[in-house]
Amino acid sequence: MFADFLKRLVQPDPEPLPDADARLALSALLVRVARADGVYDDGEQARIDRILSTRYALSPFEATALRRAAEDLEAEAPDTVRFTRAIKDAVGYEDRIGVIEALWQVVLADGSRDAEEDAVLRLVANLLGINDRDSALARQRVDRTG
Repeated sequence: MFADFLKRLVQPDPEPLPDADARLALSALLVRVARADGVYDDGEQARIDRILSTRYALSPFEATALRRAAEDLEAEAPDTVRFTRAIKDAVGYEDRIGVIEALWQVVLADGSRDAEEDAVLRLVANLLGINDRDSALARQRVDRTG
């Protein structure tokens, strides 16, 4: 179902993604990080739905539909390195910073920082071209807002 989308995303010089495709790709990245520790529960899914709803001004129904599509895309997406680099090349820096904040929200949703999730988030931030300082600032913003 997503083969053509993924083929366009991982080509050598991808075109910038249209908004709907960028939303889907970034949402799939949220799912990938949430699944990193081997646990992907209702709380993480609800957190992703709230993030998508807030970030993209979606109704709860629309946010859930986007998350479900993102779950399917994430399952078909290539390894995290290629997938994340492709997103970096197709999505602007400010949107990528917002994604790092959203990823920290997912990682911190259960009230604890898991080593596997931390490692994936560090890798993803690096692959998205987000430096450690900006990632740490994003985490601090999430910590302050809960």
